[in-house]
Amino acid sequence: MTRFATVILTIISLCGCRGADSRAKERTILCSFHPMYVATINVARGVPGVRVENMTAPRTGCLHDYQLTPADMRRIEDAWVFVANGGGMESFLSDIVQRRPDLHVVDASRGIPLIRGDGNEGDNPHVWVSVSGAIRQARDIAEQLSAIDPEHAALYHENGERYVARLDSLRLRMHQALDGLPVREIVTFHEAFPYFASEFGLRIAAVVEREPGSEPSAAELARTVEIVRKSGAKAVFAEPQYPAKAAQAVAREAGVRVSVLDPAVDGAEDPGSYIRTMDANLAVLREALSAR
Repeated sequence: MTRFATVILTIISLCGCRGADSRAKERTILCSFHPMYVATINVARGVPGVRVENMTAPRTGCLHDYQLTPADMRRIEDAWVFVANGGGMESFLSDIVQRRPDLHVVDASRGIPLIRGDGNEGDNPHVWVSVSGAIRQARDIAEQLSAIDPEHAALYHENGERYVARLDSLRLRMHQALDGLPVREIVTFHEAFPYFASEFGLRIAAVVEREPGSEPSAAELARTVEIVRKSGAKAVFAEPQYPAKAAQAVAREAGVRVSVLDPAVDGAEDPGSYIRTMDANLAVLREALSAR
């Protein structure tokens, strides 16, 4: 081997070691599911030595009955921070805290007033579905990450406010488009939209399935159909993450259309994912609520 080749191999080897050392020093912010991941990659963008990961698959959906897998636990063991929606969404959170008492946990719903569910359902955790809720969660995440990592606090806050500005623009154009529409009643697939409806002055006349996957009985479907007929709602909104069979049955019997309203619980794993989903929802709602 020539002296030149030996020098080149030595340089490559040293660079490789430095790259491995750099990766080893990266700290992982692990997010419970897609909405938290999207908010966090916006807030933590460009922070040195920090990597943001989504614990669950992009198409997991809401975590109502999610069970941690061995792969999840391995990722939790390696995490520096865990970002949770909170509000009862992650029923497994106490198990994580018990297993990793040293893990920094960010509760993205900290301090946000929660809507109480019907009966014994507890608090409704779908805060992010409201744009105002998403704004508060982004600020919560930025604030808590700043406290955990004060060295980069200014960057977390700067990123958070930049993302909030984009969300605020989204909120404004949604209000401009929806506030004057004649129909205010909506029928949703499950209990994902109370915060959204409250924000935009909509009334949820009926819910097809209180819990996704819990097929309503024939009597429950009949009651829902009757409510839809009396409410003046023009559409039943299915969700892209779940089968639309029950929603289609209600819409068919009530003589209304089926539209798809997305609770932004999954999608592309990039910083603009939530905003694109809400813009698509806006187009769907404008069409459905403009019908007379």
